Amino acid sequence: MLLIGNGIVLTLGTSNQVIPQGGVLIQDTKIQEIGSTQDLQARFPEAEFIDAHGKLIMPGMINTHMHLYSTFARGMDSKSKPPKSFGDILEGLWWKLDKLLTLDDVYLSGLTPLIECIKTGTTTIIDHHASPMAITGSLSTLAKAAKEIGVRAAFCYEVSDRDGEKIAQEGIKENVDFITACQANPDPMVAGMFGLHASLTLSDQTLATCSEAANSKGAGFHVHVAEGVEDVQDCVSKHGMRVVERLEKFKILGPKTIAVHCVHIDDHEIDLLKASQTQVVHNPESNMGNAVGVTPVLKMMSQGVKVGLGTDGYTCDMFESGKVANVLHKHAVADPSVAWGEVPQMLYGNNPEIASELFGGKFGELVAGAWADVIVVDYVPPTPLNSNNWTGHLLFGISGRSVETTVINGRVRMLDRKLIDIDEVAIGERSRELAQGVWNRI
Repeated sequence: MLLIGNGIVLTLGTSNQVIPQGGVLIQDTKIQEIGSTQDLQARFPEAEFIDAHGKLIMPGMINTHMHLYSTFARGMDSKSKPPKSFGDILEGLWWKLDKLLTLDDVYLSGLTPLIECIKTGTTTIIDHHASPMAITGSLSTLAKAAKEIGVRAAFCYEVSDRDGEKIAQEGIKENVDFITACQANPDPMVAGMFGLHASLTLSDQTLATCSEAANSKGAGFHVHVAEGVEDVQDCVSKHGMRVVERLEKFKILGPKTIAVHCVHIDDHEIDLLKASQTQVVHNPESNMGNAVGVTPVLKMMSQGVKVGLGTDGYTCDMFESGKVANVLHKHAVADPSVAWGEVPQMLYGNNPEIASELFGGKFGELVAGAWADVIVVDYVPPTPLNSNNWTGHLLFGISGRSVETTVINGRVRMLDRKLIDIDEVAIGERSRELAQGVWNRI
């Protein structure tokens, strides 16, 4: 039994409480009780105690679109011409990198960002993987890394035709095998989805095969949708329809599916996403960095589409992603009054619902019965903090590096900024060694 107390408990969720001198009592993997520290200590004197020293205690953060494999791109010279389009970025960087990865590279490139997740208070991720020359076993390799670090994670392999039919078929099998293994041995820390790259790299035949395979397993899809205008142009030119329409045709949409980006979609496509209850994930930093445009988040949310927030591998810090989303949409519509409600809803409301759909159980709220994913943040509010203004405190007062303690599934992974049972130095040394090998092969 673990008691995190002597802090300001921010429950979030439907309870939406702020409890001064509060505590969170954890039994095994679930939260057992929320209340005053004094009362909980009196009734549960045997509980191990973590003192928050008056700082903020809140639910762990969730990243609903991540690319762990992108780690080795940091500082890398891709030996390509400066990109002028999103297509140039794909061909000149990501499609060079992913082909060079071995299973050892996949494993090590996963460990570092998973450590960064712990350091920035991200307790759950939904990852989208690619390593076309090392597909078989890649998802179980990533799952191994996640289990060792202790981050809750879902994985999929991005099926694509860009490297030929044989590799596409291997990607399909990897998804099916991993989903089957997850279903045969349910684990609240690991889940599987069926990955697809994007419409522009998928033939009708491959889409049909993927649809049949995933639906036979009752699995949801994780797919990039209309991220760059190239995806739309390709779809209209080759198939006479827009991207979301094509995905609907092949039964890809649905309440278990994550449609990532959705930058270049029209009103009809928004209607299709809403009608199918497809979940959309917005990645503001990535969209800005790749110069692909601004996702119509405000319109989608106003029309009832569930939109979550991810990072696309740009960062592990979900507080950072929230800050960027807030200013991006104000800037895009030249209206300082927007995005105050939508961004917190994405980050603290919709992301927990998306995670719950995948893993089961309750996320994003400190309440009895929820998963024990809890963080302590080095933030003592300089002004009153209450159930009506907490969004402003989190937006302007906190970054991921403010996180001091991270507990995931009831297991302490970082305490007072010290990682528990993780040799970060050794992992970093090996990661740099393998990354240099990848760079030498470019």
